[in-house]
Amino acid sequence: MPAVKKTALLVTSAALLTMSTTAPAWADGKPGGENKPKPPARMSTVGGARLGEPGTQVTLKDGAPVLPKDLSARSWMVSDAETGEVLASHNPHWRLPPASTLKMLFADTVLPKFPKSQKHKVELSDLAGIGAGSSMVGVKENETYTVHDLWLGVFLRSGNDAVHVLSAMNDGVPETVKDMQAHAEELQALDTHVVSPDGYDEKGQVSSAYDLTLFARSGLQKKDFREYCSTATAQFPGETKKIKKGKDKGKTKRESFAIQNTNRLLTGDVGLDAYKGIAGVKNGSTTNAGNTFTGVAERDGKVLLVTVMNPDSGEQHAVYKETERLLDWGFKASGKVEPVGELVAPKGAATGSGKGAPGAGKSGSDASKNVAHASAKESGGGGAGVALGVAAGVLALIAAGWFVLSRRLPLPKNRR
Repeated sequence: MPAVKKTALLVTSAALLTMSTTAPAWADGKPGGENKPKPPARMSTVGGARLGEPGTQVTLKDGAPVLPKDLSARSWMVSDAETGEVLASHNPHWRLPPASTLKMLFADTVLPKFPKSQKHKVELSDLAGIGAGSSMVGVKENETYTVHDLWLGVFLRSGNDAVHVLSAMNDGVPETVKDMQAHAEELQALDTHVVSPDGYDEKGQVSSAYDLTLFARSGLQKKDFREYCSTATAQFPGETKKIKKGKDKGKTKRESFAIQNTNRLLTGDVGLDAYKGIAGVKNGSTTNAGNTFTGVAERDGKVLLVTVMNPDSGEQHAVYKETERLLDWGFKASGKVEPVGELVAPKGAATGSGKGAPGAGKSGSDASKNVAHASAKESGGGGAGVALGVAAGVLALIAAGWFVLSRRLPLPKNRR
């Protein structure tokens, strides 16, 4: 696939806006059907007051295209990854089961802790507690894997076995869940309650389209995260076996097998083409969550993030096709809509007070007094889907009582 020019992802700073005091809407029922759960009347207003209102939120200016009509997802959101503006949304703060899209938070939390060349021999205890029917990459007891191998298993095959091994390396599943929850709070992803690091259905485990978008945006600041989420195919180590015939009889040999990314907008599928400009990030599917997906794509220098949760139209590849429609709309609508909210920055990148998001009703009279410097550990190394290097510098803009802290990072060269 042809490479395209560099584009930038942007982390914007914004004050933590007023949160709704409504109790969490635990939506653990099965997807679809006339009796499917309805969004609560009041939801979180992180990112702007309109994002807490049920239903679709969009403000079209002259010449703006109308939103696609064939959208059945319970929750979705379209945002500009550079400016952080939310272009349109539908129940974005509805707390729903996330399925394996929660692995974006897992990766953003754990990936910086281990060098990709580090090796780990898998013990039986590492694979304990994996839910029945989980997606697996094929990690085997008593085999040795590099951290790079395990992350390929997480991103490409959504392997819960790889997640549990990495969690074991991170002092166990309970500690990993604790770390993930703390990181979600640092990102101001306050709709999220983590119970299992792999996104497997657990009572009370929820996130939202808004939070999943924050996880993707944060993860994409990391070189290795960008590499893994944009990799379409790779080789994964198999079992070590004794050679039974030939001159090497009695010796051992370990072969590998091919794995393909389960993100169908990246790889394509029967009845579905790979999406032009797609660069990741993660899909998911469970009984409670239905199908979930967060995708990032670039076109003509514009980078958009779209999250779709639980479409129930019955259409084949519904989660991907509804994402396609929202991406197509977003690229056409860019500059022709008034934002209905914004993606807030992590707590560590936003100090002092600032202007609220569009529609938040904040005066913005208190100017920020400090511009915090964002930092992120970059993992080195190559591998499939090598991302471009980090562009130098941090650009801070202070104007009209608010500030934007930007970190310009490229998307992978091998995006579709």
